[in-house]
Amino acid sequence: MNKVFPDAAAALFDLQDGATLLVSGFGLCGNPENLIAALRERGTRDLTIVSNNAGVTHDGLGVLLQSRQVRRMVSSYVGENKEFERQFLAGELEVELNPQGTLAERIRAGGAGIPAFYTPTGYGTLVAEGKETREIGGRMCVLEQAIRGDFAFVKAWKGDRFGNLVYRKTARNFAPMMAAAGRITIAEVEELVEPGVLDPDAIHTPSIYVQRIFVGSGWRKPIEQRTVRARPSVVPT
Repeated sequence: MNKVFPDAAAALFDLQDGATLLVSGFGLCGNPENLIAALRERGTRDLTIVSNNAGVTHDGLGVLLQSRQVRRMVSSYVGENKEFERQFLAGELEVELNPQGTLAERIRAGGAGIPAFYTPTGYGTLVAEGKETREIGGRMCVLEQAIRGDFAFVKAWKGDRFGNLVYRKTARNFAPMMAAAGRITIAEVEELVEPGVLDPDAIHTPSIYVQRIFVGSGWRKPIEQRTVRARPSVVPT
């Protein structure tokens, strides 16, 4: 089975309005920039996007908010994006906030075939409103539903033609669990190698979870908030 596509636009050939997308990244680290850009060009609308974050105003998933292609966001951190804030306060964007560990486990459960699970996180808060609760081991817990997506977009460092993926350091973040929870997982990689080149013990996402793969280009890898210290004065000795 040939999983290699020439570019992001070709890999999105059947993505329709109203789809649910799982998009990797932690802040702006590990974002599938090529897929996000191609999706904006495609103009697909009414999207539900599940992601740790909503990007920033002009980067990451923020570009899809700017073009008004997103109907609903399921996230754990949504700061740094003024357009997100504007749309939410104006009632133009549906938002479901999750504790970060709960969001990660909901996605992991979706990929593992676990329909729901109990967690003590969020009990007694707005997060628990309308959800089943019960006492387990002396602690009150909230029933959380698993998350799956029509598509999963992930960014990897290296991949082979079969779809085996290796992520680079913290850019791995949510990608492995999202790859498992997507009905169709599309991976953009920095380097595409032949099968057998990657060390089997180093593979983070096995090929069975990946349906499409392509070599991306032009990554800017922006920094969400650049914080630097002033250069110290040189003290004569």
